[in-house]
Amino acid sequence: MKLVMKFGGTAVDSPDKVKHVAKLIKSHKPGNDVVCVVSAVRGMTDGLLAIADSVRRGDKTSIEDFVKKALSIHTEIATNAISDKKQREQALAGVKKTVGELKDVLGGIVLLGEVTPKSLDYMLSFGERLSTPIVAYALMDIGVDAEALTGKEAGIVTDSNFGEARPLIDTTKLRVNHKLSPITKRGAVPVITGFVGADQHGNITTIGRGGSDYTATIVAASIGADEVWLWSDVDGLMTADPKIVKSAQVLKEVSFAEAMEMALFGAKYMHPRALEPVMDTKIPIRIRNTFNTKHPGTVITQRPSRDSQKIVKSVSAIRHTALIDVSGGGMVGAPGTAAKIFDTLAKNRVNIMMISQSPSESSISMVVRKTDLDKATTTLELNLLGKVIKQVNVSDDVAVIAVVGSGMRGIKGVAAKVFGAVAKHKVNVIMIAQGSSELNLAFVVSDSDCERAVNALHDEFGLRARRR
Repeated sequence: MKLVMKFGGTAVDSPDKVKHVAKLIKSHKPGNDVVCVVSAVRGMTDGLLAIADSVRRGDKTSIEDFVKKALSIHTEIATNAISDKKQREQALAGVKKTVGELKDVLGGIVLLGEVTPKSLDYMLSFGERLSTPIVAYALMDIGVDAEALTGKEAGIVTDSNFGEARPLIDTTKLRVNHKLSPITKRGAVPVITGFVGADQHGNITTIGRGGSDYTATIVAASIGADEVWLWSDVDGLMTADPKIVKSAQVLKEVSFAEAMEMALFGAKYMHPRALEPVMDTKIPIRIRNTFNTKHPGTVITQRPSRDSQKIVKSVSAIRHTALIDVSGGGMVGAPGTAAKIFDTLAKNRVNIMMISQSPSESSISMVVRKTDLDKATTTLELNLLGKVIKQVNVSDDVAVIAVVGSGMRGIKGVAAKVFGAVAKHKVNVIMIAQGSSELNLAFVVSDSDCERAVNALHDEFGLRARRR
């Protein structure tokens, strides 16, 4: 059996956890070919993003402090996770060399005075480049042959869209399989950096935050894996966010389509694009808890069993969002109006999360991240106000709630049940959107009503009664 295992940042942020991960991999090694994908130590990528701002300001003190901290954290993990003296010395030498390269890179960018998307990707790659070799040496320390590889070395080839690069799948499949097959055939475990690839010119690229999941499924599709295991700090996908709904339950099984909707609507435990590489090949994904290995987790599969096919599987919420409503009589019957609005926002890198248009065509409502709100409104006012649109109205503190489940397809009265439940709790619905797939029904409410609405829907569809 070929297994691809991905470990998140919380699984490698201490010596004991790295030891645990190594033992976990070793326990599944007999009879299996195992490939491991590793994220950066928790907080490292956020730290690198923060230091990018320090670089822009030319703040050399913050940069020096960060470099010292990075060296200290990874030195401490390597020193205490690896007992064999020779292996430990090699791991520490690698850490020192990589941190030295990071220091040189940051110093060079400070002199230039700007952080380009290309240089930012190079900076962000250091988190995974520091954690991955430590895991490989920890494996060798307990008698498992392992080889650390960057995404570039493993053969992951992407386009040159730095920050959100897309893998060139056909080329990647050939290169990854060619690189990893000899390693697994000799019984070793390839340990690959998550999140990182390289374009056709060899420049380091990243495939988006949380991209280690994506790396794992790309590798799985490339080597024809039997399963992908995404190890995190939760037991699996849940019926709702347990911080909002105390009685939220772990889902035993969901379809690829349902998992995609859940990921897009705020499930933090899986990258939304991670499903793309394995959907065609029908490779199941299992989400499991690194620290609760007895729990079987959630299986994401092409065809879930009949007993898991409920009308609604989960109620998700995306907070820290804003609603922009653009309107004007000139929009009515004018071809290309929506295209102009969306194109203008896209050129300024504003992602639109949800759209609704009135049948009169006189207004379009859009949901964006709160962090993009200023940029979005400024862009619309400078480029389109008084021309294509006459008015821009903003609600800056809203939440998107999505009811997800393949069992909603063709079932009469689901919408009535959803809106009846929230109405009983005196929650006002500001905007509604449903795709033709009928896999989800999404609507917008004031953020202050979010928790009440999610709990009401969780109760209405009997999700809290579900037990394993």
